[in-house]
Amino acid sequence: MSLTLPIYMDNAATTRTDPRVVEKMLPFFTEIYGNSASRNHAFGWEAESAVDTARKQAASLIGSNPKEIIWTSGSTESNNLAIKGAARMYARSNDGSSSAGHIITAVHEHKAVLDPCKRLQREGFDVTYLEPEPDGIITAEMVRNAMRDDTILVTIMWANNEIGTINEIPQIGALCHENDVLLHTDATQWVGKMPTDVERDCIDLMSFSAHKMYGPMGVGALYVRRRRPRVRLESLIDGGGHERGMRSGTLNIPGIVGMGAACQLCQEEMESDGQRLLELRTALEDGLMDQLEVVQINGDRQKRLPHLTNISFGFVEGESLMMGIKDIACSSGSACTSASLEPSYVLKSLGVGDELAHSSLRLSLGRWSTREEVDYAIDNIVTAVNHLRSMSPLYDLHKEGIDLSTVQWQSH
Repeated sequence: MSLTLPIYMDNAATTRTDPRVVEKMLPFFTEIYGNSASRNHAFGWEAESAVDTARKQAASLIGSNPKEIIWTSGSTESNNLAIKGAARMYARSNDGSSSAGHIITAVHEHKAVLDPCKRLQREGFDVTYLEPEPDGIITAEMVRNAMRDDTILVTIMWANNEIGTINEIPQIGALCHENDVLLHTDATQWVGKMPTDVERDCIDLMSFSAHKMYGPMGVGALYVRRRRPRVRLESLIDGGGHERGMRSGTLNIPGIVGMGAACQLCQEEMESDGQRLLELRTALEDGLMDQLEVVQINGDRQKRLPHLTNISFGFVEGESLMMGIKDIACSSGSACTSASLEPSYVLKSLGVGDELAHSSLRLSLGRWSTREEVDYAIDNIVTAVNHLRSMSPLYDLHKEGIDLSTVQWQSH
């Protein structure tokens, strides 16, 4: 198979829309173009029927009732609606304190969770930010230890977007239900790649997005539990009462059709896709680890997504490394924060030092990744790292067996 450059290894940022999904979407731009809220003519009826089908496809993927699917513009909106909507709806003070309620999250969540939590803090809510161990995993025991009488919401992502580690969501869900606390999970990196059953895993609110699972950008969903317990949310957008009154606005019919089709394909192909991607990721990691020293895979080696790895390379400057592998599309952190020159806050939360955090690559594979691309990536990364290290006096000292942590540097 011929190799086409550049190669794409940034599927955790976004995925290519599957051509089979595009095919399903196309008629809804020029042929079936009604508004699903127009219930007095055939164009609207066809659009509404398509939305209903997509709702069933999304629900089937996560084990929910179709009526529990709320369409949004993506996971950022879903996270905001879930966190702010639940907090404001269930706000309560504890023993006359000034707090409107207590929320539990983690320091290495996506900014689309952290920033809404910070907003709620300014409104009077009290937020506890859990800190992971070096393995990057948030456990149910950590959540249990942080719970209080006035805890109203726990929001913990299912799988981390930068390192791929998997948190104990089913156990956290069971704990929350025991204590009458709502659980929201940002499952953007999880849904479509790993088996999901919101009933079995005691999830009350869950965000997911089409463009992370081979669907179009600009459309996502929020699962909102209807029974045991029935979850209510204060809306962020008013006007028209669409989506059970939780999210007003004209629906993106082509996008929703595409998301539904993407959900169905993921459900059908998840097992085979996952096994293939795990084999490719293992080959990628083994190839780099076998040919380079002072290489660190960040986060737990076992409890993580099959398609994603985050690797730090010692004695290498991160920006120079990215320039040296310009034919490999990858990330040095989350796509939403990659404009920042600060080291990844996710890696720093694991105790990774600034230098290693700066020299990390997030490599994420997808449905069209090939072994030829993996081999090309290994060769190019090894070449780039070796070239940069050849110019590093610190690496020379390391090769001489000098422990750099014991060196006392003189300043002038």
